[in-house]
Amino acid sequence: MYKLFIKPIFFLFPAEKAHHLSLFFLKLVLAIPLVGYCYRAFFTVKDERLKRKVFGLEFSNPVGLAAGFDKDGKCYEAMSSLGFGFVELGTVTPKGQAGNPQPRLFRLPADQGIINRMGFNNEGVDALVERLKKAGPSKLIIGGNIGKNKVTPNESAVDDYTYCFEKLFPYVDYFVVNVSSPNTPNLRALQDKAPLTKLLATLQVLNKAKASPKPMLLKIAPDLTNEQLDDILEIVETTKIDGIIATNTTISRADLQTDAAQVAAIGAGGLSGKPVGQRSTEVIRYLSTKSHGNLTIIGVGGICNAEDAIEKLNAGASLVQVYSGLVYEGPSLVKKINQQLLLTMR
Repeated sequence: MYKLFIKPIFFLFPAEKAHHLSLFFLKLVLAIPLVGYCYRAFFTVKDERLKRKVFGLEFSNPVGLAAGFDKDGKCYEAMSSLGFGFVELGTVTPKGQAGNPQPRLFRLPADQGIINRMGFNNEGVDALVERLKKAGPSKLIIGGNIGKNKVTPNESAVDDYTYCFEKLFPYVDYFVVNVSSPNTPNLRALQDKAPLTKLLATLQVLNKAKASPKPMLLKIAPDLTNEQLDDILEIVETTKIDGIIATNTTISRADLQTDAAQVAAIGAGGLSGKPVGQRSTEVIRYLSTKSHGNLTIIGVGGICNAEDAIEKLNAGASLVQVYSGLVYEGPSLVKKINQQLLLTMR
């Protein structure tokens, strides 16, 4: 139904407009009591075999919603109705910011890909905290993806991350440090060994001082070399963070089916969806192998069907996240992944 009727309609609109429209209609449907109940029942796969215990948290299933979809915590409960085992909010920054000028979100249908240069557009961490506080405790596992404001120089980036950490701490179940988005100038420079070690070590000091520390993860780019990935493994060992999210979007435009002139006209931005899938899996497999399977990894990037998700789990991921795949495959993607996982357990 999604591919035949709904998707063609949404694809008539600019990508960012279609995103907001889809969330509006989802909330509208779920507000109708009986319809909302049927919707949740249809998309949710409940089975004890799908449960996962990862970094001390109990996940109802291993499929999560990646950061970027719900930056400000406005629709996470609605998205949970699609069967997700967890959702990741953000990326959120200390102060609200508009992000980059529109248009800044582009579909590549021939590649099942998306290019975005959103630029951490969000209302700020205080607005997110107020929304989470008002909503109250959730049965859903919620992650908080934190970043720095565009105007904050890298030399002061630690202050932005610690501010977001302290504000969000009571309201999320785990944290993700995002230094890998290509859409904030010079942000990826924070992936270098020295500044990244300092940032994560500082956050860990604050975290370990809490009565009940929260899992701390790092989201990395798919464009890192193996030597840089080795540095990441050293940093993980030094700072004792709990895991890695592999991977963010790529700046590569290699091997695309979309016309090169069209891609060039879109311009800068991070590429997600099917084109980043293989590299994301390579990074997962490399990190898992080099760490002898002792590193907890959440796999994300290019998951457009159940086979893609299972491939990442087999490569060494403990959990997976989807985002772009929802645009092309529709809301039943999570259900299909969980159903296929159950079939592999027989």
